[in-house]
Formats: sequence, C-alpha cells, structure tokens
Amino acid sequence: MAVETDVLDELRRLRTRIPRLTGSLAATVDGLVLAHDVPDTEPEGLAALTAAALGVAYRMTDAASRGDFRELLVRGSGGYVATYAAGTTAVLTLLAEDRVNVGRLHLEGRRSGARIADLLATRVGPGT
Repeated sequence: MAVETDVLDELRRLRTRIPRLTGSLAATVDGLVLAHDVPDTEPEGLAALTAAALGVAYRMTDAASRGDFRELLVRGSGGYVATYAAGTTAVLTLLAEDRVNVGRLHLEGRRSGARIADLLATRVGPGT
C-alpha cells in the first residue's frame, strides 16, 4: 500500500529533524499500526497503549471544555512519549530521550502529524 511507504518515509525523516528521537509510530486512533520506526519496541503494543491513552485524553479535553484533542506528552525518568493528532482518524507517537529539545519535538511532531493526515486524506480518502 503506497500510503504506508509515504508515512514510513515521513517517520524516517523525523530522525534527521529531531536529535535524540529514538522512535516513531503512526497508528489509527483505534490502535492499528500504519507505519513504524521503533527499534527495540513492539509496535502493536505501543499502538494499543496509544489508543488507550487517547481515550482518556479525549475525555479529559471534553470534560475540561478544551476542544478537540491535539497532543499528549508523558515524561518518564528515561525520556518522553509524545502523541500528536494526525487528522481525526490517526495519531503520531514519538519516543525521545530525556535530553531532547521538547520545543523541537513539539514543532516537528505537529508538522509531521499534519503531513500524515494529508497523506491519509489524499491516498485513502477523508474520514477513512
């Protein structure tokens, strides 16, 4: 499927734009992997956990009247897990070392999320 190749190319380009990025994954909001570049991480498990976290994030933004979901950032002792909306049907999850420039992570994550949304809308069709 051509869209998988294009999304994977976008994920690989992120490695050059974000120093200390250790992995990236594009998935549907219900946890199906679209493409991944996550060495040493099981992509299906990460996609499923991303979907579970999204459920909570959606409810939080709704309960707090903050609009539609845009992004979620989790910081652990060893680094960051950042998830960005990629349209309404997909998400981009990035894994980064603790010393990553978080501003750069957000900037590039948001841009790539928008690119992935465009790729999916163009190749698959809006709303699918």
